[in-house]
Amino acid sequence: MSTQTETTRNTLPSYSEAFQQGVREEMYRNESIFILGTDLIERGGHFAQVRGIAQEFGLERVKDSPISEAAMVASGIGAGMYGCHPIIDLNFIDFSLGAMDEIINQAAKIRFMFGKPVPLVIRATSGVALGGAHHCNSLEVLFAHTPGLSVAVPSRAYDVKGLIKTALRAPDPVIFLMHKKLSGVRGEVGDENVLIPFGSAHTVQSGKDAAIITYGYTVVTAQKAAAKLAESGVSIEIIDLRTLYPLDEDAINETVKKFGRVVVADEAPLYGSITGDIASTATEENFKYLKGPIVRVGGIRAPISAHPQSAEAAIPTVESMINAVKKVLAY
Repeated sequence: MSTQTETTRNTLPSYSEAFQQGVREEMYRNESIFILGTDLIERGGHFAQVRGIAQEFGLERVKDSPISEAAMVASGIGAGMYGCHPIIDLNFIDFSLGAMDEIINQAAKIRFMFGKPVPLVIRATSGVALGGAHHCNSLEVLFAHTPGLSVAVPSRAYDVKGLIKTALRAPDPVIFLMHKKLSGVRGEVGDENVLIPFGSAHTVQSGKDAAIITYGYTVVTAQKAAAKLAESGVSIEIIDLRTLYPLDEDAINETVKKFGRVVVADEAPLYGSITGDIASTATEENFKYLKGPIVRVGGIRAPISAHPQSAEAAIPTVESMINAVKKVLAY
């Protein structure tokens, strides 16, 4: 890579900065948006996701809360029902377990029970990085399973900005999950008019031989695996789902029909993961197009260790992704 290209790359917004941009633009557009969480004002969040926003918009619109996830989400629900559009920043999705009644039984169900929308974004990080068992859960399938919630899982800066802008115009609750290991990754972003519709997958790269359907940080793993496979002449298409609910079923079905050889991957423990739902539904609807079974790649069903090598061993690797592709190509 040339020095000029590297310099240009370094001036692009990071994944976290893309979130800042999207939130800022929407806060200027909509005065009812405010942010509530911990370590937001001075620190700008654990991953700098709201750095500088308190100083720009004031303490009426960025508020530090005592450490009570239940209280944060409950406050957001109440504010959302009465005209505001809160962003509740939980830092780690693991901490949402302290607010499950508020998220699952209240935020997700109030529209159905009382006919009143709850415009609310719950932002957190998800996925595996250094931090151990209390900070590395991948709980996205739980929220995708819950009627009344949308789930966004961006893998690049462009999608972070476009999806958060969409989330902040949605009338119902959105779980917005950002992967820790992507926080500093830089990339292009859209202007203030670019919103990414929920339920629209993105083709990361085109291929000829097989496809990998995934999301979040596993997109990076899939790209590395595809690059290795390309050295031996195997061409892989990569589909980034971008949202888990709504899910772009058309893109999934078209991919299965196009290749007949598909791998579905994510970091969550394989048992009970979203990959199972995608694979089974795609098989039911497209069985005659398949040249072999859809192969799934996922994490092991174990708490994540604080030891770096053990943590990495618990989630999909480049090698496991390559082996899965070779398996579907062998049929």
